[in-house]
Formats: sequence, C-alpha cells, structure tokens
Amino acid sequence: MTVGTVTEPLANAAMQSRSTGSRRAVHGVLLLDKPAGLSSNRALQKVKRLYRATKAGHTGSLDPLATGMLPICFGEATKLTQYMLSDDKRYTVTARLGEATATGDAEGEVVSVAPVPILAPDDLERVLDRFRGEIEQVPPMYSALKHEGRRLYELARAGVEVDRKPRTVTIHAMTILDVGDAFLELDVRCSKGTYVRTLVEDIAVALGTVAHVQSLRRIGVGAFDAESMVTLEALEAAELESRGAIDSYLLPVDSGIAQWPRLAIEQESAKQLLSGQRVSLGVAAPAGSVRLYVPDGGLLGIGDVSPAGELRAQRLFPALGAWS
Repeated sequence: MTVGTVTEPLANAAMQSRSTGSRRAVHGVLLLDKPAGLSSNRALQKVKRLYRATKAGHTGSLDPLATGMLPICFGEATKLTQYMLSDDKRYTVTARLGEATATGDAEGEVVSVAPVPILAPDDLERVLDRFRGEIEQVPPMYSALKHEGRRLYELARAGVEVDRKPRTVTIHAMTILDVGDAFLELDVRCSKGTYVRTLVEDIAVALGTVAHVQSLRRIGVGAFDAESMVTLEALEAAELESRGAIDSYLLPVDSGIAQWPRLAIEQESAKQLLSGQRVSLGVAAPAGSVRLYVPDGGLLGIGDVSPAGELRAQRLFPALGAWS
C-alpha cells in the first residue's frame, strides 16, 4: 500500500456511457457558464437533457440575473456536492450607486434614491477595508432562506418582512475594477453564504448613499476558474457534432476535491472498504479526508484517516468500477 501526495485529477477517468434507452450513466463535473435570465434549476435541466444523463445536480444556485460558473455534477460526482457547496466563491459585481431596489438587484423596483458623494480613491479604499475579512450580514428578504417553513422571498413577495439573524461571512479579498459617478465595479473573493447584494447595499450605506446590484458574474468556485467554463451554445453545438464532443467538456469526478490528499490502496483493502470494514494503513498517512485510488489510478471514493492511521470509507463510487 502506498501513500501519494496531492496530484492533478485523472484526465477524463470519471466519465462512462452505458446507454439505457434514451438515458445514460454519465460521471463527471461540468462548469456551465450560466446565461442571464435563466434559473439555476432550468439551466441544470437543459444540460441534463443535452447529456441524456440519468442523474445530475448543481452545487450552489445563481440568481436568474447572475451569470457565470454553475458547477453541475453528473452520476457519481453528485456524491461530492456537499463538499463542493462549502467552497469559496469569486464574483465580479457592478453596483449601481444612488438607487436602492426592493430586491437588491436590477430586477426589483426602485424604492429609494440618494445623492452619490465624490468617491476619492483613498476614501473608497478606507470604506472597502471595513468589509474585508470577517463581517456580519443580515440575509436579504429576497433569499431562499426559510422562516417557519416558508422561503423568505415568498414572504417578501407577499409584503411581509421578518427579523433575520446576522450571519458571519468572510470577504477574503475585494478589489476595485472600475469606478464612475454612479457605479462601482468590484472583484470579490468570499466564503460560502455571502450575499453580494447585501454587501453592495452595506458598502453603499457606508459611503453615504444607496445602491443595488446592476450585474453579477461568478468567475470562480473553489479551485475552479473561469477558463474551464462552457456556454449552453457550445454544448448544444457539441451535442449535434458527436457524443464524444460534448463529453470532452466533462471534468473528472474528483476535480471538485482536487485539493484533498491522494491515497493509493491495494485491491484487497478496497474490497474491505466496500464491505464496510476499516483498514489499518500501517504506514504514515495524512490524517483527515483523502481521495482513494487503486494502484492503476482508478478512483475508488473518499475516506477519512484517523490520527492513529485507521482508514474508513466516507463515500465509494462503485459505478466507476475501480475495484472490478
């Protein structure tokens, strides 16, 4: 048994096609460049139909107004969505200064206006610095959070407002991309759960005005960057070309957890894990969550290594056939 270090995911090893009528088993991750005006669920259903996939899900919604990265997991990759949901995010956002809307974005009606002060670079940086690092946000009413079993946006549409508890989020970095008399464009790297609409509104108040999100684009999720995204138009063209063409956009099942340590184990140990047993590694191993592979490089699943060197399986991927 050998212990490996962090490596790049195996190229295209996580995708299989086993036709079952009009549907097939597809395994992998797609980074969709979601267009504006489309909900995340509708985008998911469109992509699922293009791949004729039996199972798919996305990892974190984007508002219909927003564009950009929507990771879509197929097949065995759906078992990793819970880990990918906690990833940090990166956005570019344009704030329209001087106008606040009911929804905090360009889709809502304007509810208040205020003059916009002259934004001297040093003064603007001092204000932004107050929002870098750990901050508290009050979730907006137009959000998917629940209050007594109902979504907040449902209550908001009915004209009902309820108290919301502040939540701690982290703004890892925030850079000014452009600024004008009535707009501010920012590059924001933040933790999960950050409401960029609320961030924009709070910054505006600190500047002595009001604002709403004019446009929002997600350009990063975890280790994924914008260069790997693909548009719906490109997928539709590839699907017409060939099955291989559309499948070429799939990333490996483990690409969303590529930062985890890699652990190679023998086939006998793989069988023990499959039967629900724990495996004593007998060698120095990285404690914590690991990606599991058999000696030929096949992805077995994910596991957890105790400080004493005992390995237990968290999720296994039998459909990938790594132990067959």
